[in-house]
Amino acid sequence: VQLVESGGRSVQAGGSLRLSCVGTRFSTNGFYMAWFRQAPGKEREGVAGIRPGGTGATYRDALKGRFTISRDNSEYTLYLQMDNLIPDDTGMYYCAAKRSWSTPWYEAARYDYWGQGTQVTVS
Repeated sequence: VQLVESGGRSVQAGGSLRLSCVGTRFSTNGFYMAWFRQAPGKEREGVAGIRPGGTGATYRDALKGRFTISRDNSEYTLYLQMDNLIPDDTGMYYCAAKRSWSTPWYEAARYDYWGQGTQVTVS
């Protein structure tokens, strides 16, 4: 599975962005998928996760209400809608996929595949 993110760019505080992550080579439909982010000098942290069928969306507590994760399995695409962005949202955003549904979604080490990242800058 190869994951390719897009949609990151510079935006002013209060703005919105939608990130996309397309799975290529093999279908990602059977995988649990998530978004992570990493700011300079900080550890990678979980943003949101979603089950293979598109249900069970879960979020980092501080992001609830501003971010929405979704997926379109017909297009092998994962999305992250980010609204009311603040400077602390700045970072590299990665999508990730894993086979296991039972491990904690926010543990980066549990994921089998990663994209190369897309940069989000909020000023």
